[in-house]
Amino acid sequence: VSKQMLEQVLRELQPLCTAEQLFIEKFFQLSQDAADPQVLEVSVGATSPPVPSASPPSGLVQASAAQQAELEEPTTRLLSEIFSCLEPELRGFLDVCNKVHPFGCLQVLVTLNDSIFEMWGSSSALPSSFLNTVLGNMLLLAKSSFNKCIGTLCKEIEEAKVLSKMKGGILLSVSRFEEFVNFSEEVFRTARRRGELDKAHLRLAGSVFSSINSLSSANLKVNTDMVMMENFHHIHCFLCQKKIHCLEGKKREAKQRYSEHMEKYVIKYLGQPLEKLNHFFEGVKARVAQGVKEEEVSFQLAYSKQELRKVIEKYPGKEVKRALETLYRKIHKYLSPEENLLPVVWHAMEQEFIRQYQEFEDLIQRCYAGSGIAMDFTMEDLLSYFNSITLSN
Repeated sequence: VSKQMLEQVLRELQPLCTAEQLFIEKFFQLSQDAADPQVLEVSVGATSPPVPSASPPSGLVQASAAQQAELEEPTTRLLSEIFSCLEPELRGFLDVCNKVHPFGCLQVLVTLNDSIFEMWGSSSALPSSFLNTVLGNMLLLAKSSFNKCIGTLCKEIEEAKVLSKMKGGILLSVSRFEEFVNFSEEVFRTARRRGELDKAHLRLAGSVFSSINSLSSANLKVNTDMVMMENFHHIHCFLCQKKIHCLEGKKREAKQRYSEHMEKYVIKYLGQPLEKLNHFFEGVKARVAQGVKEEEVSFQLAYSKQELRKVIEKYPGKEVKRALETLYRKIHKYLSPEENLLPVVWHAMEQEFIRQYQEFEDLIQRCYAGSGIAMDFTMEDLLSYFNSITLSN
């Protein structure tokens, strides 16, 4: 409603000011030849300050600049006295429009921008420099309100508190970013210009990324990488859907960050089903890196064949399968269903588990050759464990 009222007010201003300008020029005999200084002095008053003229958008003015400058000042001074209350009234009206909706300043900015462009592009007489000045001032005011709104929203997003007891899911800061983008894209859908909005989108995207990054130092009861993975994934999917050109870089960054945190999440949790094996073989790799020959690693007391057998005995196939089932239930419990990342994460877990298994097998072949030592489960067993867990859930 406020949009329609503002459009109506702006539409009616141009013919009103143009008619008054034509009357003034005719009544006071203001022509392109000359104007009578005495008549103007009596009418306008010698002490009236001139109103600065604002230039219309480049390329749209057809009249000669010299002719316009000759007539502009006296006409503008008269109009500024006749319509002295116009600018204060418009300021008050814009203030009301801004308060109708939390993001009302967006609608005001678009309406003003489009109306001014429409005025200068119309075939009718150009509006007076007085009206041009007033509308220019209103546009500056609208831009200022818009920038303040964006600044406040950025601060709100960056300072959004994350409860330590949160169990994952989409952060409030991400939801606020989505809410603004959805609303603003609808408002600017038919706008002639969107430069201000693109700048705002980039500022807000920076703030929401900063908000997610700050989780790394938060004392959450759930895995931080999981929460960051879900939120970057959510933003990536949202930006893919919206197809906003200025945010293409942020979309790629979100995908990269989502992948990074998923990798960290998977690796951290996969250390648990085979934790002691992982720890043992990390030590083996460290000895080789320090210069111990592979065939001599088994002579190290902590990494002897006997110690390796002890560790392997702790992981019979049925225990490994049970550990994987527990892991699946834990992931299912904490991943938010809205993102539907469970199949993706579980597949990544399977790939990482296979990679670890192959690495362990390779280290046994290289460092414990001929010992006959092998893990209790084979690659085929491992694949069947993952397959049965997936099918049963």
